[in-house]
Amino acid sequence: MYITITPQKMGGNFSKSSADFVGYLEKENQGLEHQDMEHFFNQYGDEISAEEVIKEIDGNTAKLEKHEPRFYSITVNPSKYELQKLQNSSEDLKKYTRQLMKDYVASFNREINGRSIQIEDIKYYAKIEHQRSFKGTDRKVRENQPFATKILQLKDEIRNIKNGYLKGSIKKREWEIVKLERQAPHQQNGKRIVQGMKKDGNQSHIHIIVSRKDASNRFSLSPGSKYKASQVELNGKTVKRGFDRDQFFERAEKTFDRTFGYQRNFAETYKARKDFIKNPKVYFASLMKLPTNEKAIAFKTMRDRDIPIMPSIPTNQAQLALKVFNKLRKGLGVAVKSSSIGI
Repeated sequence: MYITITPQKMGGNFSKSSADFVGYLEKENQGLEHQDMEHFFNQYGDEISAEEVIKEIDGNTAKLEKHEPRFYSITVNPSKYELQKLQNSSEDLKKYTRQLMKDYVASFNREINGRSIQIEDIKYYAKIEHQRSFKGTDRKVRENQPFATKILQLKDEIRNIKNGYLKGSIKKREWEIVKLERQAPHQQNGKRIVQGMKKDGNQSHIHIIVSRKDASNRFSLSPGSKYKASQVELNGKTVKRGFDRDQFFERAEKTFDRTFGYQRNFAETYKARKDFIKNPKVYFASLMKLPTNEKAIAFKTMRDRDIPIMPSIPTNQAQLALKVFNKLRKGLGVAVKSSSIGI
């Protein structure tokens, strides 16, 4: 499970309206019949129109400063292993989203009228998507890039030969291109993986747009707060503030596991991924204490993961972690190959 929370992009040429973002989330519905579309939903209803989402989010911005985001985007990316536990991706992920947003409100250190924030206090809309494309930052695209560069160079040479700017054999270069296409280490359906190519398999994930203001349009609720839990004096009153991201991410995992009976491996946990970045020695010490089969699953999970584990990885720690990881993985080669789980 990989979850991101991103504020609305502000300033420059970015619109203050949610219209552009909502329109982006409608891309998979283009050309589909109504019954085949994925519609926006929230805690209380399905088949909510894009127009209603824009109206509700844009109309819920009272007293926000010009530089403050009007909404936050939460993206929930289940792993392929987690998706395998679902019976119906769309309906199951809707069910999970509604439980997830209860975890979201529970992670605020805020009160409204003297009580903790409840699910009815927030205004959000969610959408399920089923397609993903390879990005330039994906490992498989990056590792294919040297081949892509050579292929582009050969194509430029062929073009120059045809235009009379260069002498040489076109057929020889065409054959070199064919060989390079085959030699690229990462293929999908017999083709070299490139940026923009649609990913195979179940790629279902969740997009959630949640208003910065509460449902009454009176209180500001920011998951981007730098505070987990603190208090501040405001107009002579003590006000709680803060959002605990660690708590939210950990609860999100537990909710998924409980809802779908998922047995989460060590390497899939938020705590483990955080340790991998901030304290790789602790991470690998914990990893090596796992039983052989669980250890093999952990390494397979890490090898299969093509999305960033955490943002803003410190370079020196990441290099240390990868160096240790490569050494440990070599030593586990036999265990992985002989594992009863079929890795």
